[in-house]
Amino acid sequence: MASADESTGMTKRSGIRTAGDRRHGNGPSAGAPAGELDRGDDPGPEVVSPRGESFQVVGRAGPVERRGAPPIPAEAREHLLVLKDGDVLLCTRTDGDIAPARASGEGFYAHDTRHLCELQLQVGDAQPVALSHTAFEDRVVLDATNAALRREGRKPVPQLSLSIARELTLAAGRLYHVVRVRNFLRERVTTSMSLALAADFADMFEVRGSPRRGARGHVLAPRLTERGLTLAYMGEDGAFRETVIEFAPSPDDVQAEADSSVARWELALEPGAAVEIVATAEPAIGGRRRPRRRVTTAIGELREAQTRWRSRCTAIESDDQRLNEVIARSVQDLRALVMPAPGGRIVAAGIPWYVAPFGRDALMAAGEALILNPDLAGDALAVLAKLQATGDDEWRDAEPGKILHELRVGELAGAGLIPHTPYYGTADATPLFLMRAADHYAWTGELSAMRALRPALDAALEWIDRYGDRDGDGFVEYERRSSGGLRNQGWKDSEDAIVHADGTLAEGPIALVEVQGYVYAAKRAIAEVYEALGHADVAARLREQAQTLRDAFNEAFWNAREGTYALALDGAKRQVASVTSNPGHCLYCGIADPAKASAVAERLMAGDMFCGWGVRTLSSECPAYNPMSYHNGSVWPHDNAIIAAGLKRYGHHEAALRIADCLFEVAAGAGDSRLPELYCGFDRSERSTVVAYPVACIPQAWAAASPFLILQALLGVSANAPARSLTIERPALPDRLAHVRLARLRVGEASVTLDFQREGQATGFTLAEQTGELDVTMAAGR
Repeated sequence: MASADESTGMTKRSGIRTAGDRRHGNGPSAGAPAGELDRGDDPGPEVVSPRGESFQVVGRAGPVERRGAPPIPAEAREHLLVLKDGDVLLCTRTDGDIAPARASGEGFYAHDTRHLCELQLQVGDAQPVALSHTAFEDRVVLDATNAALRREGRKPVPQLSLSIARELTLAAGRLYHVVRVRNFLRERVTTSMSLALAADFADMFEVRGSPRRGARGHVLAPRLTERGLTLAYMGEDGAFRETVIEFAPSPDDVQAEADSSVARWELALEPGAAVEIVATAEPAIGGRRRPRRRVTTAIGELREAQTRWRSRCTAIESDDQRLNEVIARSVQDLRALVMPAPGGRIVAAGIPWYVAPFGRDALMAAGEALILNPDLAGDALAVLAKLQATGDDEWRDAEPGKILHELRVGELAGAGLIPHTPYYGTADATPLFLMRAADHYAWTGELSAMRALRPALDAALEWIDRYGDRDGDGFVEYERRSSGGLRNQGWKDSEDAIVHADGTLAEGPIALVEVQGYVYAAKRAIAEVYEALGHADVAARLREQAQTLRDAFNEAFWNAREGTYALALDGAKRQVASVTSNPGHCLYCGIADPAKASAVAERLMAGDMFCGWGVRTLSSECPAYNPMSYHNGSVWPHDNAIIAAGLKRYGHHEAALRIADCLFEVAAGAGDSRLPELYCGFDRSERSTVVAYPVACIPQAWAAASPFLILQALLGVSANAPARSLTIERPALPDRLAHVRLARLRVGEASVTLDFQREGQATGFTLAEQTGELDVTMAAGR
């Protein structure tokens, strides 16, 4: 998704401006509320909140620091506990505490802002001894016990005397932190419980390790309230941000300090007695609060939302319990990643770094998950159409008709210090938008939705032909215009991702191989929509343009020496001839000539590309290869799912099954049954287990959706809701599976339940149930 930070290995966006260099006239970031001050104003000795509460100004906030405990081991990033609901996110250590370390991402977040950077529990002035933790769909439950507790003039309270259970839940826009302490000692225990809390209100870009400002906004002194305390901050964007903490019962003492506040309860527990203490944290901007909810009410509403989501999803079950757990986890994660956005809701890209609307990610994940729930595509289309660029803005790399890359609403965006309001530096989101529109129509048959989208579709096609094809050669290129934008603007968008075969960086404008595939597929598919809308002339023109592009592409991009397509054409129209995974996307899109597709399939599965855990992003024979890099030798599940679907499309079933087996094995072997954003590309013969990428997003949208695209490809399922038909083409299950059931698979107004059964090497299906009119047929295929 972005370039690598040299100090952390994390991804980042370059070009953060200083406050004095901020771009005026851009307006606040989309969705960011106005505050009490104009940008950059000195607030004086105190600030009055939008609700009329006075806060003392402590001073300017310094650079974002890593507080508390030493850094977690890099390999442990995937073991952090994560909860997300709507626009709030929680990321804690396995004991439930938040003590941010370098590149860990711990914290409680909302609206691209960290609203808690510290949450640490002590009992008897000692950290509890962690026993276990269990992550459920809607909460995390952590069990601990006391350390030995000293008592004046008496024997210490032995360890394992007190049960200390913590339950963390996100619901109704809040964090609910419930602690239950029960005494199992056969005598009265008098002790204390304390909760340390702090909020640095750091922008997510700074949490990730982007270039740090020497000074940020203004720190405000915590304010004690009747129910607890409020932590507050006045940002450089003029927005008043606060974290409203409430306790029940009220603590016996609260020490409120600017750097950290501590609430303390005195406990006197008879044998067998228990006490429950609830703390809630609500993020707010511009003084806007949400209605207060009891924890039981909030959890009930959350579970109702989860039930509604599952009722709209295909129920997928196999005879492999580990795969069932992977599927169940992916279904949960995709629901959790959905967030509110202008015009509706959209699936966020990933946790923790990318809880924001990303055009490419939302569209890619929606395309992968069509067999599960086509609503994701409809939601993404509505939001992205609303945010489609209407003018030319160099700072934001925006041009009329272009689909956004990323929208941020934090302090840096609101102050105009980064261009993500939204930022449009992506070459592929616009053709992907057209592809997903056609897919949504194919699966739902909702022509009225396409009619409503028509202006956005027209503008997207105009962008491809007028702005995307910068030099009139028929290929879509990109080149950064914004000083705060991305050098590379495909899915491999790190600074060093587009390299020649000798390892040198390619210079733009860059025409990426997969983007041409997306444009081809977009024009062919959206032609069906225009025809249905009564514009046969437009449909014919689009099909003709697609064929012209295919002919030119297969000539200009073919690298006969390597037997695959070049990664790109550079600014001088030279092939960027490094061997990469990107041509696999061209198989998925159908732009490859059949003979060339066979050579690409062979090249992708060669030893320098296929590492045993999947297809690498870059050949191990390239000088730029690094199996621990973000894009130059790592393995990405979504990339492999697309490749597998492309291989299946061209009849390379064994190769597709081999990749599917790898991904299923990686996910099933993970402790949380999740596919990460990416993992290292070391050869399986050299490593007995997958090597984690230290700051991968887990969960991440297109990784979570990957199992569904793989299953759709292997089972050969394609929908044509306008024709009331569902086609099954050459289904093939891997050896690990003998049976897969798709229940309540929706196509238009109909739904079906299909049972796929493998006997030996042959896979067939039966239609178990059907509601509504739908013709289900088997096609021979390749």
